Amino acid sequence: MTRRTPSTSHRRHQRGVSLFGLLFWAIVVGFFGYLAVVVFPTVNEYFTIKRAVDKIAAEAPATVPEVRAAFERQRAIEYSISSIGSNDLEITKENDRLVIGFAYEKEIPIVGPVYLLLKYEGRSGQ
Repeated sequence: MTRRTPSTSHRRHQRGVSLFGLLFWAIVVGFFGYLAVVVFPTVNEYFTIKRAVDKIAAEAPATVPEVRAAFERQRAIEYSISSIGSNDLEITKENDRLVIGFAYEKEIPIVGPVYLLLKYEGRSGQ
């Protein structure tokens, strides 16, 4: 009976992740985790603005200055609204319904001269 030695037998391929593979995936996951952490506050601010605009439109103020004053009151209550002011609102009437629109951009510095540009826009009643 002949005995097989490792040099003569078929070696099984080892499976697993190398150190460089592990580092690569750690960097990729870390980068996307970092992006999620820096983007989340801007998304939260967008939804806060959207709720404020919907609330104001549901109250149906009579004049444009009343809409702007109501938005400024909401900004005073919600500290997370800092990207737009009441002058940035686009106020129209469609089918006898008050529609308040807004749009703004947010730049997030990533590394050095690299920025992430997010564009947000919304309207009441959507």
